[in-house]
Amino acid sequence: MDLRFNMFANDLGAKISKRIYGVSTVIEQSSLPKATQHLVMIRVSQINGCGFCVDFHTKDATADGESAVRLNLVAVWRETTVYTDAERAALALAEEGTRLADAHLGVSDETWAQARKHYDDDQLAALVALIAMINAANRLNVIIGNQGGSYEPGMFSSMSN
Repeated sequence: MDLRFNMFANDLGAKISKRIYGVSTVIEQSSLPKATQHLVMIRVSQINGCGFCVDFHTKDATADGESAVRLNLVAVWRETTVYTDAERAALALAEEGTRLADAHLGVSDETWAQARKHYDDDQLAALVALIAMINAANRLNVIIGNQGGSYEPGMFSSMSN
């Protein structure tokens, strides 16, 4: 599939993209562990079928030192031993927060309690916003047909200026 629409080539699209990236920068600078941020973005992007975002966040995680084993097992995190209890709580929250249409109850009280157990208020604010923002980015990229494979770590750093 070819790219249907280039958000950066359109003035309004570029403004929107820059603001989405700006929110992401605030989350990135929060106290939510960077490894958790990467894992959540990758898992949500896998669920949403966003090749561009899986490529983007897997490469960024690798550049930040994440191991190939942990990256390769994100899709099956429940059946592994390589994630901490805190990361598992974040991944469960990310999955339930992403699959809202599939789960009529939304995020369960049990999942929320597990996240609450491992993260303080600032980290929870960042985690909830991260889940919402990566879902938005996934949908944007899937709709316009943005394909994975061409991302290079840091290629969007100029957007934060």
